[in-house]
Amino acid sequence: MFTGIVEEMGRIRHIALNGQSGKIEVQAKKVLEGTKMGDSIAINGVCLTVVSMQPEGFTADIMAETYRRSNLGQGKPGDYVNLERAMAAGERFGGHIMTGHIDGTGIIRSYRREENAVWVTIGASPEILRLIVEKGSVGIDGISLTVAKMEDTEFQVSVIPHTGEETTLLKKKTGDQVNLENDIVGKYVEKLLGLGSAKETGSSGLTMDFLKEYGI
Repeated sequence: MFTGIVEEMGRIRHIALNGQSGKIEVQAKKVLEGTKMGDSIAINGVCLTVVSMQPEGFTADIMAETYRRSNLGQGKPGDYVNLERAMAAGERFGGHIMTGHIDGTGIIRSYRREENAVWVTIGASPEILRLIVEKGSVGIDGISLTVAKMEDTEFQVSVIPHTGEETTLLKKKTGDQVNLENDIVGKYVEKLLGLGSAKETGSSGLTMDFLKEYGI
C-alpha cells in the first residue's frame, strides 16, 4: 500500500523493452534506505518489485499489463520519476490509500497559475472520470492530490509550491501523459452497488430489495 506522498524524484538510467515488457533501472537515494530485493517501490504511481539493486539505484521488471495501463513505456533515460516505498505498518498516513495499480492514463491539457498555486487540467476517459468526485482524492503519477473541479471530459487539481518542487507534475508539458489511480473506496462502492456493467461487476450489485430485506 502507498500514500501518494512522494519521497523523492529519481531519474531513469536505462529502460529496455522487448515488445510490451522489459526492465527499468532508476537512479535513487532515499528510497533505497532499508530496501531489499523483493520490496515494492512505486514509480510514477506504479507498484513495481525491486529485482536488483545497484549503487544509487535499483531495477524493476515491467510486464505487459503495466505497459498498457501506464506511461512507463514512454520513459527515456534522464527522465525524472516520482518514487515512494510501500508504507510500513505503524507509520503516519499522510495522503490517501493508494494501491499502485494504475487504472489508466490521462493527458495534461493546461497549466494556470493562481497566486502561489498552479491549476492543472487533466483529460481522462469516461471510465476513469466516473470514479472521480470533486474534493475527492486521485493519484496522478503517484501523487496524492485533491480534485478541485470536475468537468465532462476533464478534471482539475491545484498544486501547492511544495508539491510542485518535490514531484514531476509541474515539470511536464501540455500533451504529456500521466498515470491515474482512482480512489480504491470508490471502486469497491461501484462494484457493490452494481453501477458498472454486468461484465465489470460480475454481479447484480446491491439492490433496494436487499436493503429493505435486511432493514438497511
